[in-house]
Amino acid sequence: MFDIRLTEGTEHPLYIQLYQYIRQLIESGALQNGSKLPSIRALREQSGLSRTTIETAYHMLLEEGTIYSKPRSGIYVSSGSGTESAYQIPSLTVNGSAIASPAHAYTERPHTALDDAVIDFNMLTVDRGTFPAAAWRSAASDALTLYSENLQQYGDPQGEYGLRASIAQYLNRSRRVLCTPEQIVVGSGISSNLQLLARLLPDVSVIAVEREGIAQVRKKLQQHGFRLTAIPMVREVPWAAELTSQDIRAVYVTPSHRPAGQPLTYPLRCQLLDWAKQNNGYVIEDDYDGEFHYSGRTVPSLQSMDDAGTVIYLGTFSKSFTPALRMGYVVLPAPLLSKLKELEQVLSPPSRIDQWAMELFMKRGHWYRHIRRMRTVYKRKHSKLSELIHTYWPGRVHINGDCAGLHLEITVQTSYSARQLVDLAARAGILIYHQQDVEERTAAANSKDHQGEPRLYLGFGGLSAAEMTQGIQRLARAWSHIWQP
Repeated sequence: MFDIRLTEGTEHPLYIQLYQYIRQLIESGALQNGSKLPSIRALREQSGLSRTTIETAYHMLLEEGTIYSKPRSGIYVSSGSGTESAYQIPSLTVNGSAIASPAHAYTERPHTALDDAVIDFNMLTVDRGTFPAAAWRSAASDALTLYSENLQQYGDPQGEYGLRASIAQYLNRSRRVLCTPEQIVVGSGISSNLQLLARLLPDVSVIAVEREGIAQVRKKLQQHGFRLTAIPMVREVPWAAELTSQDIRAVYVTPSHRPAGQPLTYPLRCQLLDWAKQNNGYVIEDDYDGEFHYSGRTVPSLQSMDDAGTVIYLGTFSKSFTPALRMGYVVLPAPLLSKLKELEQVLSPPSRIDQWAMELFMKRGHWYRHIRRMRTVYKRKHSKLSELIHTYWPGRVHINGDCAGLHLEITVQTSYSARQLVDLAARAGILIYHQQDVEERTAAANSKDHQGEPRLYLGFGGLSAAEMTQGIQRLARAWSHIWQP
């Protein structure tokens, strides 16, 4: 427990003093990852501080991702570094005396559960401690009240109109997507969206994807009957002519965040749209994490450049909000809307209650505040992982275009293959990922891209600073021999 009695009238207000004290305990390792903090009520009774002071200090720690809240459980540490060889317990003057440190502080670093845990640099996970539970609970509760008369009725198979209107407004403001609510179909995840595309594009049997893409959506495309072909989307390769010669009618791309983190260049965007326009084709734009860009201005969507109705825009709430909601959407170009009415029986929108709650959540401004907060949290994690890589492998591991998204692509200067590096990591309890090739053997035979230094992918969205630090330390030990002659 804390023994805190702060002094008013000093340089910093009480909530700043409390915030700094708790943050020092976490950074030093005295409060470790997963440690439970006192509740606001308990800390108030113990310290004599006002509820507002404690709430404000905790809120600041929550905002920066240092702690997180579990509904009906408590408040926990999420980012203690845990890397010091000896813990230096911070002190804070309270009415002229030093306050007591937590009883579980150590003088040397103990062995922790994190030392033995599997650390997964998964590219699909999101931050565990930043879900806006209170705002969402309020929106969900109010949705039940406001729409109580409609609870016994089926909703619009295309999705609730109010939610579609809110999505259209948001996309126009943040991603420059030009659309009306009528063009949006709300689905229960990527699978339902791809099922819709399979019905809307019956003449499309083959979809081209970037050769070096790592999006897990590829397997889902195949599950819905599409065959895939890989193309090297670079200006120096006549990939557009190759698509035309093979009579391919659709291309799947992630233009705002390609595997290395860099967006699709403007010349390639123009080339892609020209190909689609001239060949009566479609571009499937997956903007799964387009909100998270860490240098310069956020790159607008490819759909914002489309003047011929060739771009099918896919969006999701999974990366920026929570995958538990199971809610995504498709923005269809005008030429496909006439087919939509014939497919209402196969549309699969999520719960009406969840849709109404999300509509209220967006209308009240919570969504925009949440996105700003998450951008700050992920930028900090992105910087932390980049710093660790530069610290442990200077000159040996290169980060490729690290400006966006929730993962880093790295190139390792070694004679080992990507598969060997992944296996070495797995033996040390670290999960990292390598390139997921389409038609791997054919691609390897026809492209030099698969030769040379291996490329690997490390996601950071669901990891704390302590987990990233521990993971890179263990990975450095597992790879310690790969540069030996």
